[in-house]
Amino acid sequence: MDIAYFGKGLLIGFSIAAPVGPIGLLCFQRAMNQGMLHGFLSGLGAATADAMYGLVAAFGLTAVMTLLVGAAFWLKLVGGLFLVWLGWQTLRARPATQAAHATSAGLAGSYAGTFALTALNPATILSFVAIFAGAGVAAGTGSGPALMVAGVFAGSAAWWLILCTLAVSLRTRFGARQMRWLNVLSGLLITGFGVWMLGSVTLGVGR
Repeated sequence: MDIAYFGKGLLIGFSIAAPVGPIGLLCFQRAMNQGMLHGFLSGLGAATADAMYGLVAAFGLTAVMTLLVGAAFWLKLVGGLFLVWLGWQTLRARPATQAAHATSAGLAGSYAGTFALTALNPATILSFVAIFAGAGVAAGTGSGPALMVAGVFAGSAAWWLILCTLAVSLRTRFGARQMRWLNVLSGLLITGFGVWMLGSVTLGVGR
């Protein structure tokens, strides 16, 4: 049944989002410092980029895939520099004593930043092509591809909701000193991911 593809997509989206990486660290840190909405919308930005790439893979948009793979050097370069900048900003951020007041501009920035960061990884599209092929999704056949893409988004969003809920629940147990160390650790790790991505531009390392 085509609806089974939604379940497959749900598992794929959740499993892709769950491993610890720069986006996860950023969402956790933002949820702790700026509140649930900032953290969750940061996660939704990544989930949207994953769903976008899943859409390209599911419907066999070869021209788009070729363009993205061809621009891999510049995408990695910009993505690496963006991560280093985010890491530096996180590293020097002052610990928040309470969640920041959510504004529409701030929330939009949280969403757009992680969307761009995820979309700037060209290896993501190749991962989805392999995953969708392994799951037996034929490009553009029936409603299966669309349901699977919807499942990817829902599964990814579910993970970010869990992660941000955990961060907010831990917030009351962290004092200013612990929050400062969280910012420092997150900043160093995010910067490290950025340096690794910049290194992969030169060394030709994959995802």
